[in-house]
This record gives sequence, structure tokens and C-alpha cells, in this order.
Amino acid sequence: MGVLENLEPKSVFYFFEEICNIPHGSKNEKKLSDYIVHFAEKKGLYYRQDEKNNVLIKKTATQGYETQPTIILQSHIDMVCEKNGNIEHDFEKDGLKLIIEDGKIKADGTTLGADNGIGVAYMLAILDAENIAHPDIEAIFTTEEEIGMEGAKAFDVSDLKGKIFINLDSEEQGELVISCCGGNKTNVLLPIVWEKVPEWGMPYLLKITGLKGGHSGTDIHLQRANANKLMGRILLQIFNVYDIRICNILGGEKDNAIPREAETVLLLKSDDVEAIKKMLVLLNKALNNEYKQSENNISVSLLPMTEKIGKCFSKDTVKKLISILLLIPYGIETMDIYTDLVESSSNIGAVKTEKEHIIFCNAIRSSVASKQRFIAHKIDIIASLTGSKTEVTGEYPEWPAKRESHICKVCQELYKKLYRQELKIISIHAGLECGIFSGKLKDIDMVSFGPNITGAHSPDEKADIDSVIKIWEFLLKVIAYKN
Repeated sequence: MGVLENLEPKSVFYFFEEICNIPHGSKNEKKLSDYIVHFAEKKGLYYRQDEKNNVLIKKTATQGYETQPTIILQSHIDMVCEKNGNIEHDFEKDGLKLIIEDGKIKADGTTLGADNGIGVAYMLAILDAENIAHPDIEAIFTTEEEIGMEGAKAFDVSDLKGKIFINLDSEEQGELVISCCGGNKTNVLLPIVWEKVPEWGMPYLLKITGLKGGHSGTDIHLQRANANKLMGRILLQIFNVYDIRICNILGGEKDNAIPREAETVLLLKSDDVEAIKKMLVLLNKALNNEYKQSENNISVSLLPMTEKIGKCFSKDTVKKLISILLLIPYGIETMDIYTDLVESSSNIGAVKTEKEHIIFCNAIRSSVASKQRFIAHKIDIIASLTGSKTEVTGEYPEWPAKRESHICKVCQELYKKLYRQELKIISIHAGLECGIFSGKLKDIDMVSFGPNITGAHSPDEKADIDSVIKIWEFLLKVIAYKN
């Protein structure tokens, strides 16, 4: 028995649970892509699957809708894979453990993947149905959205006829998205100079836990603490007073998620340990006070280790590591003075130690391309000053708003009729594949909407059941609208 099998509409929640049972993190979408292809084969629908595992499915119009404009529906099939530190879960092999609690769906200690699994479920439910009115449908399922929209970039649009494009990757009911920012992934690679462990070096694990985290775009304005930035601050305090070495640093998992946890393996002198613990107690108290409006459980701990350590970073490498953590930008960079929305931001989402480098993974976002480049230039300067280099990947364009949008007006009209509420028209500080498709498809009329999904990109992710139902009802009205 499925956890969601008693929820209505059955088809939507059935397909969402099916999706959750199939591992589908970024670059691991093959099984889900094949599932979608097998679905199309069983239904006798036209489909094509490309080398990136993108899938296009076409479904002909129902009776009476043959002359209506073709509608393109689009969602991405990959998810962000994050879990709590105490959870045993292999995202490469394991399905998600779903829970219904207080009218919401969540996963047990991991991300839920409602971003964008709910959108995928909506599309499959429409393609599966025999009694839903609609024009010709072109359903696009893309891959690797969460790591640079590589699927959308590779997608061939040459056989698409649709001039109306509905993206289902938004996360707040009552909002209609008409534009979004562009961005890239800018990584800093700091070379490691390794040394033998000093005779006095006793290994301790410095940990930061308990942060809320969240989506590095849509949650950046909440000014939540970033575990990697806090680690830099704490290390500076210790480094300024005591002779220490570092053997390893690890913080966060994804550049597009605000990191909730970070840890560093320190080598300390035995005579300094108690004093450093007292310093950390004071720092912990100060951080909780500073972030009392956005966090409620920051925890800093120092634990002895029994593992034998063979080598450590040189003191100069430690100094450069701390400098990068302190100087690299995090949070809001600029605000749009006309809309009072975030215009530009940066997030140091992950830090990891490899054989030759410490890698700092950053997500840069801006609705103004020149400001995005300016943030990248600042990171280039930090890299240059510390003897590091930068790598830029996953660049994607902004999606500019269309002034006269017919589908926008249709959505406003239908939403007000359904719920007697005005639909809020917004731009978002997050990347959507609409930016790529708007560049590929000329004269396309495009919007994005979706149900209430909170805590995306974190184990706190939840999908509101009532909202999923309402957006399904709304979506059906939109595709059944006759010009």
C-alpha cells in the first residue's frame, strides 16, 4: 500500500509516489527518464528521449480542442539530494520514505523532491487521463536542472509547435511567475600544501549543526546563517589566538542549498583545549543571539577524535582557507529598487577537501547579467589574492518578463474565478529553465506556477496537500481554456 494512495486526485499522488520510489538526483535521472518513456509506450503516445535523458511526450487534442493553440508543459525530473547527518540513506539506490503530517507530505530526514516531482506528477497525470479536456500537449521532462540546467540547454526544440509554455517549477500558490534571474556556479580551488602532523597535534572535530538551511535563491532574503561562513568566523577566532592546524574541512553538499552543517578536523595542543572550548561556548551564545530572528538552534561543538592523522594543511594554507571563507560573498548583494525584490546574491553552499585542493562551491544569481559578472569578478580577486583559481560552470540566462502576455491574463482571470482571489504576478530570485527555453523558442508566451512547497533543497522540504489539489484544479482550467 502506498503512503499517498488515499489522497485525491489519485493520479497525481500516485505518480508522485512512483517518482519518490525511483532515485533521481541530478546526473542519476536515467531510471526515472526510462520510467517516463515506458509510460509513454504503454499509452501509445509519441515520445523521444535524448542523450541527456530529457524526454518529450506529445498527446493530441481532445474532441473540440483540435484548433486550439498547442500548450507546452515543462518540469525537471532531478532533485536536490540532502539529508540530516543522522540519517542512513543512499540517494543513488534508495527510494524516499514518505510521511504525511499536518496536511503536508515530507520525507523521513531527507529532501522530498517535490521540487520538481509534483510538476512531473501533474504532467504524467494529464498525459494519462482520458477525461481531461485539452489542446495538443507537448510535455517536456528535463534533467540536471539543479546543477546548471544542462538538460534544458541540450534539449532540441525543432519539432515543437507550442506558443504557450507553462513551467510547473514554482513553489507558492497564488503567485504567477513571469520572469527569473540568471546565474552560474563559480568554484574556488585553493591548492593544499600538506605537512606532517606536529608532535603536539591532538585531533578534534569542530562541528556546526542545527541551522535551517534552505534554497539559495528563494530563501536568501531570509538571511539565515550559512554554516560555511560561520566556520570561517570561528576558525579565525581560534587561529588568531592559538597555534592550530587543520586536516580536513567539509561543509554543505550543494552550491544551491544554504548549508546547514559544517565540520573541520583540527589539531590542537592539549594545554589549549579547555580554553578553546570556553571560547566556543561564548561564540555559540553570540551566534544564537545574532541570528535569533532567523535561526533557533545553532550548535557549535568540539569533540575528541581517536583516528590517527597522518598529515595536515600547512599554516599558510590554513590562513588562506580562513581568508576565503571570510571574504567570499554570501547573501544579498543588491536589491531591485523598483520591486523591492532581491536582484543579486551569492551562496557558498559547499566546501570540501580533495587530494590537492580545498574547493569552495558558490551559486551566483542575478536578474542583471552585468551584476552577475561583477560578483564573479570579486570572487576572482579573492582567488588571486590567495593563490587559488576559479572555475565557472552551469551558466544559465535570465528570463525577461513579457509585457503583453495573453497566458498571464488567462491565468489571472481563471484563478480569480476559482478562488475569488487575485493572482500575484511576480519575478523570482531563482533560476528557472524558462530563461533557456525563452531564448530557444521565439515569440513564446510563458508563465510558471506551482503549489506551496516549503524548505526546498533541505530535509525540511514539505508539500502542502491542499495546495497541490488546488493547483491541479487550476492547471486543468488553464489547459481547457478556449480562446
